[in-house]
Amino acid sequence: MRVEILRNPRSIRAEGSLPVTAPFGAEAAKRVRRFHRGLPGFGPAPLLRLGFLERGLGVGRVWLKDESVRFGLKAFKVLGASWAVSNVLARRMGMNLEAAGFEGLRAVVGGGGAGGFTLATATDGNHGRAVAWMARLLGLSAAVFVPRGSSPARLEAIRREGAGVTVVEGNYDRAVRTAEEQSVRNGWILVQDSSWEGYEEIPTWIMQGYLTVLDEAWEALAGEVPTHLFLQCGVGSLAGALAAHVHERFGKGRPLVVVVEPERAACMKRSVAEFDGEPKAVDGALETIMAGLACGEPSLLAWRILRDLGDAFASCSDEVSKAGMRLLAEPAEGWPGVVSGESGAVTAGLLAALARGEGFLKEARALELDPGSRILLLSTEGDTDPLSYRSVVEGGKS
Repeated sequence: MRVEILRNPRSIRAEGSLPVTAPFGAEAAKRVRRFHRGLPGFGPAPLLRLGFLERGLGVGRVWLKDESVRFGLKAFKVLGASWAVSNVLARRMGMNLEAAGFEGLRAVVGGGGAGGFTLATATDGNHGRAVAWMARLLGLSAAVFVPRGSSPARLEAIRREGAGVTVVEGNYDRAVRTAEEQSVRNGWILVQDSSWEGYEEIPTWIMQGYLTVLDEAWEALAGEVPTHLFLQCGVGSLAGALAAHVHERFGKGRPLVVVVEPERAACMKRSVAEFDGEPKAVDGALETIMAGLACGEPSLLAWRILRDLGDAFASCSDEVSKAGMRLLAEPAEGWPGVVSGESGAVTAGLLAALARGEGFLKEARALELDPGSRILLLSTEGDTDPLSYRSVVEGGKS
């Protein structure tokens, strides 16, 4: 089991809005959450207390936001995809989305107002399924591009939503480029959860969609403010959005933001370690069981946020994720056990590693963990690949 933690010497704590964080404040979160409440099948994701991990770490609080229950899709990604797709369609049809809500939008689209649009995206599974789900609800077509080696179970889940799936030779970043090229060629709407120069508006909407996660958490916490926020990072859209939000909401009193990546796809950590102001890519196959985090090129929007607001960057081996999956699955005193997939469980696995004592004392000190720490974790997915999940949880130590 390997963990490396890099503190960011350039991270800032300041009062007042920053240009890159302004779209992600409390008012945006409220608007987005109001919209999500109008989606069919909406329900809030629970916030759970991990008392057994608190005792192991010797900290004050550890909470887990379980995002595996979203709309039956087993992942948080639908929050971003639904907000972005609805905004882009509402704009194209001259509608006020806040006034119309999702059902008002669907009534127009269902009447033929969408003009046969096709939604396109690249994915390792969860985001593509979310885009395909939205396309099905709205009666649109969806084209989803996936890297070679993607989980058959995740691809089948996308196909069940009615989307066309194309397997791309290469890694996730090659699939993104292919989706972009095909969207330009065919006039499709690219709904990608990454950003680059010239492609920022839709990714901003996707990032805003994720704010519902924390808006629900603040309500459940009833005034308790975490000291630490651990965030999974692939291209960085989730981590960037939530880091921006806590800056806007809490200013100098914001939680310490810990960005967590697979060791073979730690593009944000590399960008900080080799800092020259520009994001750095990680090349190669990006091999990791954490498929949702297997991204070699940072999102430009996320990088602009995390280079200033990411306080620590942790890279973890697959064994850390596996340990987290088994830890969360096992019932304990006051803990029912939850299903958390490979990408969802890595932050809990990291905390558990830090609780083991001497092997990770340096890493624990780097994160300023002490008896007063109050730590918020996200479980971003459930068993989106059931066979893989069972092999890890039931297979014992790897």
